[in-house]
Amino acid sequence: MLIVDSHLDLALNALQGNRDLLESAYTVRVLERSMRGPGRAQGTVGFPEMRRGRVALCITTVLARSTGRPEPHIDYPTPAQAHGIAKGHLAYYHALERQGHLRIVRDAAQLDAHMAEWRDWDTRRPGDEDGATPPLGAVITMESADPVLEPATLGEWWNGGLRLLGPAHFGPGRYAGGTGCEDGLTDLGPALLAEMARLGIALDVSHFSDRAFWEALSKYDGPVHASHNNCRALNPHQRQLTDEQIRAVVERGGVIGIVPGCWQLKPGWRNGDSNEGVSLADVVPHIDRICEIAGNARHAGIGSDLDGGVGREGFAHDLDTIADLQKIAGLLAGRGYSADDVAAIMHGNWCGFLRRAWTPSSRGGAAGAAERR
Repeated sequence: MLIVDSHLDLALNALQGNRDLLESAYTVRVLERSMRGPGRAQGTVGFPEMRRGRVALCITTVLARSTGRPEPHIDYPTPAQAHGIAKGHLAYYHALERQGHLRIVRDAAQLDAHMAEWRDWDTRRPGDEDGATPPLGAVITMESADPVLEPATLGEWWNGGLRLLGPAHFGPGRYAGGTGCEDGLTDLGPALLAEMARLGIALDVSHFSDRAFWEALSKYDGPVHASHNNCRALNPHQRQLTDEQIRAVVERGGVIGIVPGCWQLKPGWRNGDSNEGVSLADVVPHIDRICEIAGNARHAGIGSDLDGGVGREGFAHDLDTIADLQKIAGLLAGRGYSADDVAAIMHGNWCGFLRRAWTPSSRGGAAGAAERR
């Protein structure tokens, strides 16, 4: 079963984490065995495991913040520093593409060709865990718009391959309030959303504060999605989506990626707690709820956020590496989902969303290629 994972922090792990993602996650664990810190010697993501797990396409981040609350390796004292770090993330993806390890997917034609190549490989090599796969696919998103020095410069990020953007992350961002605060859009926020719509950059509502979520939806008329969110009805935390928010994303044709992280699945779980009480089976009720609200299985997907600040200690105990996302397909089938619905949740829904987002009718205006240069 092919997988589209809608949220990975590949560049953050490679550059700030100093991990060689071309190596196996198991090799990196050995190299980090004497290191201390969250996730060290516990990583789950390497390109070999992505290939083994048939993660044909991922949505991967450029990520840096400048919230006024500096934090090493992620939140910087000035926007210029955040800008430089995020441009470094973009350069890393370009380097991997030049080396043939990664394929940056920028439009619907590239998406269809990429997935067709993977389907052809998967058909010819069923069950093959070690054969040479096509390049891994990547759609580039920005998590926190803080690195965008001003909205008028967003076109340079588009030219670099950026196709999705979540304006907020944790705390009071330069454009919008994020997780852990109640701020709405800032004075810069509406102009950023307008430029996103003009360029055809889809809006990721993950990490918005509740106030920023609704303000953004009222001002942005382009394609909307939630790359990595669970359901607040099952885990009462601001970071999760309420039923009303889920309904709003569904009504806009969006997809919501469910996260197998312990704190997003189990109410009250905190870093340092054992993950033994959390399993991949706990992902299924969140998918169920989205499908029940939507009335079908076309708005749920997988947004793992693996190695997003923690390692396997912070995820379901039966997930050792990203390849274990394959287990979710069997869990869904066991719950009674049809083969078509399982395929939709594992990869088809995200492909459909991206295809719709990259059609002219979804671009919030008649901005042409010349206007994006």
